[in-house]
Amino acid sequence: MTVPPAQAGNATVTAAGSGTDAPEDPGGRTTFVPHGFLARAAFVTVVLSLAGALLGLGRDQALAHLFGAGSETDAFLVAWTVPEFAATLLIEDGLAFALVPAFSAAVARRAHGGTGDAGDPVRALVRGTLPRLTLAFTVTSALIIWGAPYLVEVLAPGLPDPRLAVDCTRLTGTCVLTFGLAGYCSAALRAHRRFVAPAAIYVAYNTAVITAMFVLGGRWGVRAAAIGVAVGGLLMILTQLPSFLRKLVRRPADLGATPTDAPNATGPAAPEDPADLKDPAADRRAVNLALFGTVLLFALCRQSQVLIERFLAAPLPAGTISHLNYAQKVAQLPMVLALMLCTVTFPVVSQALAEGDTERARDRVERDLRAVSYVVLLGTAAVVACAPQLIQLLFQRGAFTAQDTAATAAVMRVYALGLLGQALVGALVRSYFSAGRATWYPVAAMTAGIAATAGAGAWAVGSWGVLGIAAANAAGISLTALILLYGMGTRGVPIRTRRVLAAMGRPLRAAVVACGVGWFGASLVGSSTLGLTAGGTAVTVVFLVLAGMPGGQGFTPTIRTLTRRLPHARFR
Repeated sequence: MTVPPAQAGNATVTAAGSGTDAPEDPGGRTTFVPHGFLARAAFVTVVLSLAGALLGLGRDQALAHLFGAGSETDAFLVAWTVPEFAATLLIEDGLAFALVPAFSAAVARRAHGGTGDAGDPVRALVRGTLPRLTLAFTVTSALIIWGAPYLVEVLAPGLPDPRLAVDCTRLTGTCVLTFGLAGYCSAALRAHRRFVAPAAIYVAYNTAVITAMFVLGGRWGVRAAAIGVAVGGLLMILTQLPSFLRKLVRRPADLGATPTDAPNATGPAAPEDPADLKDPAADRRAVNLALFGTVLLFALCRQSQVLIERFLAAPLPAGTISHLNYAQKVAQLPMVLALMLCTVTFPVVSQALAEGDTERARDRVERDLRAVSYVVLLGTAAVVACAPQLIQLLFQRGAFTAQDTAATAAVMRVYALGLLGQALVGALVRSYFSAGRATWYPVAAMTAGIAATAGAGAWAVGSWGVLGIAAANAAGISLTALILLYGMGTRGVPIRTRRVLAAMGRPLRAAVVACGVGWFGASLVGSSTLGLTAGGTAVTVVFLVLAGMPGGQGFTPTIRTLTRRLPHARFR
């Protein structure tokens, strides 16, 4: 249910921190300091993703300032459902879960001796998948553009201005093609340990949307934002295309090993079947219909939360869909930040499982879950404590009124209760698909969560309105997270679930206390800026004191690693 703001250049990191491409030793292998690589790769992703996130906030601020939270904005947000789905299915979750393991295996085969164009596993994988996927993306975009009136009727029956929503949907429908190609490039580059270009795509995208709104908004109204979506999708592709094309050309620097989590690792583990590594047909088999089906169905189920929310909110007073949208965009920022590390480590876990090193994969996933829980719980405490001040500071200007601020802040506080579940689902599902094999368990878990969201939302909306919809969302995604955690031992990476849950207990307790202290501190000050400063500071200090005490796991070691490594990071 997110369009997280995050991913032209090649960002890998050397062991010595003296460049951007990993050097080869005389044996043709590459020596890495794994923690340094992960820290620096995470730093690149964080910096560019934060830039994209800030521009995403700027985009929402521009939308609120120019068009407020009324029927016109509601019409655009119905059309916005298309890029929301496309981003989840084709960039962040679905396509990446299928392609990153496949490209990781192809890169490993290339490193072990693929020769010539016909024998290059990476090119063989591209030839076997890209034309078919491009055709599928094109046909889907055309169907959305043609069927926009029917789609709007299904998504938001009773919308006051369906014609405007149809016009916007026809413009945003092009993003299925552009986002699909952008997601394909992102998966290939991440498997090659190139993170700058994928992390930069939302900077380009949000820049296009903001520019279009200000330049064309006076003449075209909210349709200008939809034009920006169409242009931004093209910029996503262009941002990554030079790096992607360079990876198709086999160079000596590309033949080195990919990084591992084993201390002082040198090169990849020897493959069990070298002949299979040199078989280009294996790359084409690596991406099969069953795998695509499971990952896309999971992503589709997860994103269908948006459909449920907007379907239930459409008959409510004008502006309700907008209040939900603004609340979600702000509240999701902690989750987006928390999942950045998982984006970087996903290829690492895939490689470990491909090499049969289950222990290394388990250790990596457990550390990721601890770090995710610390970051997202700190962010949740801040969001709940300072919701009115945050919304007022970000949006209350122009057509966005004080009443809109109060309604949005109330929704955001309820919605934030599901942020830990959202983050855990995003982290755990990567573990299920990191082996590159089809598994239906995540789809079943997400289906149970969606059913809970729909049932609880339909029951609660009559009594609590939009707050009932937000509460149902939090309950449904939390149920999915629990089901995924339960199944990890036998169906995903076999983590020690009790140990992971115990490690989450300390930051959870700290977040509850910090939220109460921050809420009280923020309410003492009349100014939104000073209130946000006071509340945010109180939340941070209390949380770090309680959760970052000696013996705490996850957050403190992660920060320590980053701060120790970042001064040596260099990029191009």
